[in-house]
Amino acid sequence: MFENPIRLLIVDDHDLLRDGIRARLTDEASIAIVGEASDGFGAIELCRSLDPDVVLLDISMPGMNGLEAASEIRKTHPAIRILFLSIYDNEEYVQEALRIGANGFILKDVSKGEMILAIQAVARGCTYLGPSINAAQSAEPAPDTSECEDAYGLSGREREVLSGISRGFTNREIAEQLTISVRTVESHRLSIREKTGGGNAIALSKIAAKLGL
Repeated sequence: MFENPIRLLIVDDHDLLRDGIRARLTDEASIAIVGEASDGFGAIELCRSLDPDVVLLDISMPGMNGLEAASEIRKTHPAIRILFLSIYDNEEYVQEALRIGANGFILKDVSKGEMILAIQAVARGCTYLGPSINAAQSAEPAPDTSECEDAYGLSGREREVLSGISRGFTNREIAEQLTISVRTVESHRLSIREKTGGGNAIALSKIAAKLGL
């Protein structure tokens, strides 16, 4: 999917959280963790020395918070992509993050699949807001993903299954149409949910619409 691994800088003031992120991303071939920082000052310094592709940046940190650090990084390293990570889906946080030029916003309870998807999407040049963020921002238009149709990394068969889901077909009906077993459809459906972060059929149907399925 990527010619070279995405160079990722993790910034969070909690050692335990950084350890957890590192552990869940260690076996992901498309991502290489090049450094870690515990505050905004450290993030700015490491951006200068490491030149990462993406900064996974916590908002609430002592000293210099994520929003302040992102604003400074934007001025000095405009090519670096910024993905915010927060426990809050507060509208003011999200809107301020986007205003200063952030490329994405996800919550700390995201699945491994959604975190990887978000990092890959912003590295590719897309804007990524997690499904829960989009729901919280329902009064705001969703980001345009028309240029990022492969951001989820779905296989051809998964796209076919997702198309069937969006049309309201049952797993059995999809299986019959694709000449595969119901168990295989269920397996594809689970993989689709993991890759897209979509929870139920309604959420998956919205994702299918974005992908033109």
